[in-house]
Amino acid sequence: MTDKILALSTCGSGDEAERVARGLVESRTAACVNIVPGVRSIYRWKGVVEDAREWLLIIKTTRARFDDLRVELVRLHSYEVPECIALPVLDGLTSYLDWIAEATTGSAD
Repeated sequence: MTDKILALSTCGSGDEAERVARGLVESRTAACVNIVPGVRSIYRWKGVVEDAREWLLIIKTTRARFDDLRVELVRLHSYEVPECIALPVLDGLTSYLDWIAEATTGSAD
């Protein structure tokens, strides 16, 4: 197991997805964010089953940066309760995992 994680979130528009993704990378809380358009989400919210089109964010970061990523995601996001879950990265190409670490270290440029 590595110290790298994939975090997942969704956004209600492509513009918001791009803004959130860019903010996470610029703040160095994420090394990379993939934006996957056309996700259909069916969920219960405030007692009602909703059906929405969303944009999925696949966020590459480290366990050490996850608390900061959560704070930044809430700050940037329009949802009252944005999705923010983390999945462990068990293994990977060493040079790619090293790049994630380098891209999320230090202060924002």
